[in-house]
Amino acid sequence: MDKLTDPILQVLSDYRAAVLAKDVDRFAALYDRNVVLFDMWAAWSYKGITSLRDMTAGWFGSLGTERVIVDFSDVQATVGQDLAFVHAFVKFKAVTTDGVELRSMDNRLTMTLRQTGDGWKIVHQHTSSPIEPGTTSVIFKRG
Repeated sequence: MDKLTDPILQVLSDYRAAVLAKDVDRFAALYDRNVVLFDMWAAWSYKGITSLRDMTAGWFGSLGTERVIVDFSDVQATVGQDLAFVHAFVKFKAVTTDGVELRSMDNRLTMTLRQTGDGWKIVHQHTSSPIEPGTTSVIFKRG
């Protein structure tokens, strides 16, 4: 990626930091107030910042003392004047307070971002994992 995509890389870095810190406010600040999120868990979609905040508070609250390390790979971004999209593979790794890995899963991630007066904000996010055809089980490990 070139310098034009640096702000998008910063959004991903801020995402990673907010998740690690389990900071709902910091996480929600990455998103537009009218965000639409297609997540893998529990609901077909989350619409608006309040819905996103509630989902995030539930996720972070469910972790107890665990933390989640987020790693992005194969990040590809296209940036225009006021819109950008990015797709990547993302690994979510739950760890103990001592850093011992408990479990992990891989997802595919696509985001659409809009340039606002407050910087780039995520207006749409979609996460997915493929389905194994024979068992209809979700494939949580990339490989």
